[in-house]
Amino acid sequence: MAGKDGGGKMLDFADSRQVSLPISRVKLIMKSSPDVSNINQDALFLTAKATELFVQYLATYSYKKGTGRETKCLTYGDLARSPEECDTFQFLADILPKKILARDYLKLLEEEEKGDEGDGEESDDSD
Repeated sequence: MAGKDGGGKMLDFADSRQVSLPISRVKLIMKSSPDVSNINQDALFLTAKATELFVQYLATYSYKKGTGRETKCLTYGDLARSPEECDTFQFLADILPKKILARDYLKLLEEEEKGDEGDGEESDDSD
């Protein structure tokens, strides 16, 4: 993977292979799939670079649309709202759930248990 510049000098594109993500981790994640046995170095680099660009796009979108512009910070809440606001990120809805306080979650569990008990009692009475 080398090219020539205007002066006929060979350019090595290995120097342009700068990615922020650790290549070894990306390779480990790719190999965790049972369908993958060997990984080409070019495919590994492209996957790492594409992932890096996607994360950058997600962060930029969330920052611009979120509340972080006033405070100049990106919050988890900004990221969690992105799947609701943009169809591109819809597949992340389960991965980036909204934060919920423990006491609110416990209330939800109690309400579900009461609802389940109520359903169970009704079915017993009908027998």
